[in-house]
Amino acid sequence: MLAATLGAALAFGAPAALAGTAPVSPSGAPAPVAKAPATAKAAAPTSQSATWVAGTRAYLVITAPGDSTAVRSAITANGGTVFSAYDAIGVIVAHSTSSTFATTMRGVSGVQKVGATRTSDVPADAYNPALPANPAQSATGSGEPVRADMSQIKADQAWAVTTGSASVKVGVLDTGVDDQHQDLAPNFNAADSVSCAYGKADTRTGAWRDVDTHGTHVAGTIAAAKNGKGVVGVAPGVKISAVRVAEPGNSFFFAENTICGFVWAGDHGFKVTNNSYYTDPWQFNCPDNIDQAAIIEGVKRAQEYAESKGSLQIAAAGNENYDLAHKTTDTASPNDSTPVTRTITNACLDIPTELPGVVTVAANGTGTTKASFSNFGSGVIDVAAPGSDVYSTLPGGKYGTKSGTSMATPHVAGVAALLASANPGITPAQMRDKLATQANDIACPSDNRCTGTAANNSFFGEGQVDALKAVGATPPPGKFFENTGDFAIGDNTTVESPITVSGVTGNAPATLKVGVNIVHTYIGDLKVDLVAPDGTVYTVHNRAGGSTDNINTVYTVNASSEAANGTWKLRVNDNAGGDTGKIDAWNLTF
Repeated sequence: MLAATLGAALAFGAPAALAGTAPVSPSGAPAPVAKAPATAKAAAPTSQSATWVAGTRAYLVITAPGDSTAVRSAITANGGTVFSAYDAIGVIVAHSTSSTFATTMRGVSGVQKVGATRTSDVPADAYNPALPANPAQSATGSGEPVRADMSQIKADQAWAVTTGSASVKVGVLDTGVDDQHQDLAPNFNAADSVSCAYGKADTRTGAWRDVDTHGTHVAGTIAAAKNGKGVVGVAPGVKISAVRVAEPGNSFFFAENTICGFVWAGDHGFKVTNNSYYTDPWQFNCPDNIDQAAIIEGVKRAQEYAESKGSLQIAAAGNENYDLAHKTTDTASPNDSTPVTRTITNACLDIPTELPGVVTVAANGTGTTKASFSNFGSGVIDVAAPGSDVYSTLPGGKYGTKSGTSMATPHVAGVAALLASANPGITPAQMRDKLATQANDIACPSDNRCTGTAANNSFFGEGQVDALKAVGATPPPGKFFENTGDFAIGDNTTVESPITVSGVTGNAPATLKVGVNIVHTYIGDLKVDLVAPDGTVYTVHNRAGGSTDNINTVYTVNASSEAANGTWKLRVNDNAGGDTGKIDAWNLTF
């Protein structure tokens, strides 16, 4: 089935630049049953058509960062309208039906570059966007087996140390996310979610929802909740925000959409963004093309802006089995009209993945092989991760399997989120470095296209990412027991979650590890105790933390006087009204 789907998927002119295949039937997986620094927020348009007109095209007008009033006035005077403006990076999104608009604007004082972002009309939907559907949700029974892709990057071992911090926000720049999905809802951050389709932030509730299935699948790999159902993401304790960059109907990711997404990421404190696409309509943007040069500059500025605000961008290498270090031809562009074959060079860039500062991800197949579809390239690929037959969330409470570098990238985004959780204050540059230095080397296979050493080569870059190293520790030795059932914590109530321990000789250790994941607003309300089998109480949290949300911590308890075997309980007492939550999961490591 994979081979059958890849043929269409590899030449992503049909229809859009998603770096992942359509879902295929799961194999061996659970069946679905369900300053004050200046910001670059979009300025209010000074002029915008109320009614769509056939022939409307979109342009990036690049100027110096700062006040763009004069250039915006020139846009209006020369047959255009301002759709959105990002003054902090000097990028304006303009619409016009005039065939001479770009040429005229290139002669305006203060204008540095102008480029058409598409070879097709701007859809009428841009002026009055329809909200995506909110699908009915299927229910899924219990069962959350550890999947091979998670074991491969040691995510399951990392969870014994930490599942990630709820203060870490990951932006899913994609087709949208089904925020109602039972495996995504616990970690979904609606306050920072948005649609950037057409190049302007749409903050209406639900504008971020999935217009395909791709973004929901990606989101699950990053941070599906550890709730005993369906799947677990690499970093199930972090928050995910949907930034819908794709347009409905075709799932195109045009440059203005990507720019909006990166600016949003910077302004909203995303520590990591996942970018499993290339910027339509050009698979490769060439600086000697006057339109594509503007696209490169606009997206590059937006990426640099996001990074300057603390955000690391992670992007898919693509699925054409193409050597990105030896570019010769592009047969898939422009994919919004009629693709033509053109000769290109390495100066032409697949964006955002080849922009400076972006982590470029290749896909592994089974184990540490190269996925057959994955792009490669010496000096281009940074790291690799599993990307074949990845089982994850789909809209409507469902689950399914997809393959592509799209599926590898969220594994890396999840590891980066664990890095950020374990290292508060870490910079994007430091995250890039740690992802590389902690990756496990993979030697070249018997394939003459693979060049370099085991430490760094054209197929796998620095190697396969390692979630366990990202959390800065190895799991404690000893037997591991866990309860992932949800136990609701009501106001002024006490709740207990049990774990039955067996097969451990003698007493518990003096360094018993108690991993606690409680989802609850205002943790200053909570007292949390470990209750030994004989009833002895060990307090691990006593109404500390004030208005902080959630407890996601591993405590060390001296339980050496307690028999190890028997039923241990996590007791949580809510001592105030107004805030509720649940024991999401907890564990013991002997």
